[in-house]
Amino acid sequence: MGTSCDTAAFAVNALRLWWQREGALRYPGATRLLVTADAGGPDGYRCRLWKDQLAVLAAETGLKISVVHFPPGTSKWNRIEHRLFCHITRTWRTRPLMTADDAVAGIAATVTSQGLKCTAVRDDAAYPEGAKVSGERLRYLQDRVVVRHGPHRDWNYTILPAPRPAPEPEPEPGPGRAGPDPALVRALAALAGIGDPDALAGELALAWDAAREHRLTLERGRGRIRRCGNSNASLARLALPAILTAAACRYTAGMSCALIGTLLGVHHATIGDATRYARPVLEQHGLTITTGRPRISTLRDLREHASATGITIPLPQPHPPPSRTRPPPAPDTPEPAN
Repeated sequence: MGTSCDTAAFAVNALRLWWQREGALRYPGATRLLVTADAGGPDGYRCRLWKDQLAVLAAETGLKISVVHFPPGTSKWNRIEHRLFCHITRTWRTRPLMTADDAVAGIAATVTSQGLKCTAVRDDAAYPEGAKVSGERLRYLQDRVVVRHGPHRDWNYTILPAPRPAPEPEPEPGPGRAGPDPALVRALAALAGIGDPDALAGELALAWDAAREHRLTLERGRGRIRRCGNSNASLARLALPAILTAAACRYTAGMSCALIGTLLGVHHATIGDATRYARPVLEQHGLTITTGRPRISTLRDLREHASATGITIPLPQPHPPPSRTRPPPAPDTPEPAN
């Protein structure tokens, strides 16, 4: 029973008090603690302070704390609602709750014929609202402390008592994994009627970022909560000058997405997505957009068109077409039995 604010720190301290006074005595050989929690509130799956304080508790006790959140709108499925809270409510009906001590005494007096006995403790510590957890701390927890399980990885996770080793730094991009050749991008831009793709990207960077954020907000149905990186690794390899050049090559020079992807070293579907997103930005800039069947779909067509315009295209070395398939995620620990 708290006399301050209902925060994540208060909820975790309730677990701490239970473990110190009862849990460690009842289960002396325990190595893991399973916690069922609601989806929202101070112990919700989106609460940073909840995970931060659980990490502190796990380090103090040496326990692996596995948390399973009930889906939104299903908190009444939690067994504590039917095994404890309903009996406490029945006891409170018979006496007025004038002070916090009355509430504590009412909880402690709750018993049932099946053997339920309640222990109530008054917690007078201060738990101020508005405590913040920095993004750096959250990234540390996600990378080294939190292990997620199953298909609903935001709702099911384990807090480790000791952090995992720091992840290895990402290797330098090998041949063919770096971005496209700048000379190739400039040659394609000239073929599509763009003088300086870097200057164009500087002019349209703000409009591109605004359009991207608007599109992602519509897809999510809400605003951004936290930065999680680019969801498309192939698109992240293309700088804005290359994206705008690819869009101009598709919509003004009539090049196919497959050919552009071969030249820039990404999957043709990535080119389709990138050029589709860049089209309205280019239209606002005044670039004339034409549609129709691609006129340039092979390297031979490209050579002939470039020769007719007097532009030399530094063609890249042939390599297998890239795939959009992501590598499988690193295996987590087995999902805890509920």
